[in-house]
Amino acid sequence: MSELVVAVPGDLATPTGGFGYDRRIIAELAALGWKIQVLDLGSGFPRPTAALRAAASARLAELPRQCPIIVDGLAFGVLPEAAARLRESHRLVALVHHPLALETGLSADECAHLRASEQAALRCARHVVVTSAVTMRILAEDFHVPIDRLSVVEPGTDKAATQLRARGGVVALLSVGSVVPRKGYDVLVAALAKIEHLPWRIAIVGDCTRSAVTAQQLRAEIARLGLAERIILRGVMTADELASLYACSDLFVLPSRFEGYGMAFTEAIAHGVPVVGAKAGALAQTVPGNAGVLVPVDDADALAHALQCLIEKPQERERLAAGARAAIFPSWREQGARFARVLEALA
Repeated sequence: MSELVVAVPGDLATPTGGFGYDRRIIAELAALGWKIQVLDLGSGFPRPTAALRAAASARLAELPRQCPIIVDGLAFGVLPEAAARLRESHRLVALVHHPLALETGLSADECAHLRASEQAALRCARHVVVTSAVTMRILAEDFHVPIDRLSVVEPGTDKAATQLRARGGVVALLSVGSVVPRKGYDVLVAALAKIEHLPWRIAIVGDCTRSAVTAQQLRAEIARLGLAERIILRGVMTADELASLYACSDLFVLPSRFEGYGMAFTEAIAHGVPVVGAKAGALAQTVPGNAGVLVPVDDADALAHALQCLIEKPQERERLAAGARAAIFPSWREQGARFARVLEALA
């Protein structure tokens, strides 16, 4: 039996796409016979206090020599000193969901600091696993990671039962993602205000505590526009609750400013729900052209136009829904096996 440590930046149950990926890959590797220790490095990344950084580095240093360690990129990128100490004694693998410097809302100084820190840390990794070919290209070109030290293991997708949606009446929109600047909820609300005359309602499902300022600003803007009865912030939901919401939704919409892959989009498509998003990061490769519409980033007018077209034309929604129902994505079992092959090659 192969042993492995997976170091994560906080509670593994945290409801984000990155943690969701970590949970599923860990489960699939365990099913393949890997003996896995999950190491919680503590919450607060990628902006750790000095005490958190020291504690995380100490936990990593205590691991047995030559032990293979996968470190989630949310922490790995800000632990270059720890990575430098471990590079010779451990098989160190970085798991990068998306580069830290590409998070929305960073100052120029923060962006430069995170880029330099992550680049230094990545130089110390024996291998780097990324979740899309787009992220691999970014790390190779902008962070100078040698291509032979990069592997792509995209997220898996659970195929869900799908059903035909009724035409006519109020169009049910759904948005899923943490309420943080990168997800572009401000653009979404601005677009919805432009089509206030149309019959729609929307549920926004996502953690509102990760960026309290963003959530507060979003609620204030919704109230200012008089849309509080039509735009509902649902907070975090269980998988079963979310599946029920997918079943009664007509469109998924999320104008993210960057996505390293876009798990929320493939989940919606797997439920037979057509998607609307932005041409951000990997989404142009993730979303099949016959299952969704992508508009320019930060373009509320284009987003409003796309939504208006799909709200007013149920036959176009059904065309995209048919594309969603026909879409095929790799399963988590397949991707777990692919991740295992990457690890086995390092041995």
